[in-house]
Order: sequence, then structure tokens, then C-alpha cells
Amino acid sequence: MSVKLHVETAGPAEGRPVILIHGWPLSGKAWEHQVPALVDEGFRVITYDRRGFGQSDKPEGGYDYDTLAQDLSDLIEAHDLKDVTLVGFSMGGGEVARYIRNHGEDRLRSVVFASSVTPFMLRSGDNLQGPLTEEAAQEMESALRKDRAAFFDQFSRDFFSADGELKVSEEERQEAIALCEQSDPSAALQCMAAFGTTDFRDDLEKVTVPTLVLHGDADGIVPFVGSGARTGTHIKHSTTALIEGAPHGVNASHANAFNASLIRFLND
Repeated sequence: MSVKLHVETAGPAEGRPVILIHGWPLSGKAWEHQVPALVDEGFRVITYDRRGFGQSDKPEGGYDYDTLAQDLSDLIEAHDLKDVTLVGFSMGGGEVARYIRNHGEDRLRSVVFASSVTPFMLRSGDNLQGPLTEEAAQEMESALRKDRAAFFDQFSRDFFSADGELKVSEEERQEAIALCEQSDPSAALQCMAAFGTTDFRDDLEKVTVPTLVLHGDADGIVPFVGSGARTGTHIKHSTTALIEGAPHGVNASHANAFNASLIRFLND
């Protein structure tokens, strides 16, 4: 690989591979509630830190989705993985969509879009349902540039809150902030622009493998109506699991429900 990614593997070598792709601006450690549950089911679980995040290399560029999808493809090829399920959380859902568009489905068994930014976040004339306004995008960028610590503190609250109520412990929120702080400042900004402005509508039309859309119905960062519901519309054969009362960080706040839906899908 041109960029060295930090990759962790758990579970039996002969198990069916499941690749967990983390959200912004976290790392593969954000999947700590999922890895043991999937290993217990006999899956081979692969997590990795996106370039610029966690313990992976932090190059100056390459934070567009074509390059990020190439990183994912390189990982799959390097480990010669087949019959793979890709699970993309939030920003990671974009990598799943772009991977299929650019690299096809030959090595895939199925895909999961969890709290995903697909199909297209930025609201525009031909994307009126986009949940992210230009003004809000600019405010996010300005806040991150001005004071990373303050931004991550508020972002983590929003990430794990439903209807204004924090759904994880303060200790877990602080652990998430520590993961955010590992991100390279430039990488965090460039990825923010990428997930906010990339149009995945055409990418989703190329998805033919079994698909699960997994989302919290109280997601205030990537609201279901503007994202998960529309992803399901683009992928007509998909199944949707909507978790009641769950925020954006549903895989941590409602881990049992998230895992149950994911494992049920994987075992179908």
C-alpha cells in the first residue's frame, strides 16, 4: 500500500470476513462494542484506521473518496479477502459506495450502511433533501479550525445524544474525544469536506449485493430521513433496521440492538 494503515484482525482465520469502517473523526477503536460480538459468531473481523486518523499514516493529501476507496481495495487485496461484508459507519458508508463503484463486487458478499452519509449530504438545487446546508458546513469548518478541543467536545455530545439526552456514559464520551484528538488536523478538515460534498447517488445504483441500512431514528448529525431512508430508496433490494431512540453513535449507545440487527443480517 502507498499509505500504511493500522489494521487489526480478530476471530478465526477461516471465518467469513467482516470489515468495519469507522466514522469521522474516530478510528477503528470505535468498533469496540461490535468486535467481540462478531467474533463470538465466528466471523473474522477486520478494523482499520482511515489514513490521517488513529495510528495510520497521516499524509498531506488523498482524502477524496476515490483515494479512500483505493485504500480499502488495497487492504482487501493485500489480505486476499473474499466473500467480504463491508460495514461502513457514517463517513465510512461513502467508502462502501465508492468502493463498489470503482472496484466492483467480486470480492463482496454483502454491505451495510450504518448511520451513513449516503446518498448526498449537501443540500442543493437538485438535492433538496440533503441534510447539510452550505451554511452549516461552513460553520462546522470554521469551528474546527478555530478550536479543535471545543469542537470535539460539542461534536461528541451531539454524536451520542438523542433529543438532547446523552445516551452513553461520560467516560465513553471522553474516550471518543481521545480518538478524535488522534486525527491529523488537515486530514480532519479534508475529510469533513469530502463527506459533506460528495455525491454518492450514482454509486448506490451500482450496489447489487444484499444490503442493510442501519440507523438510529433520533440521529441529529445525519438524520435518517435525509440519509438512511434515501439510501434505501436508491438500493431497492435493501433491508432497513431503524433503532428507536438512538443517536448518530448508535453502535455505542444501543450496541445490543445494533449488534442484533447486524448479526441477523450477516447470518441470513
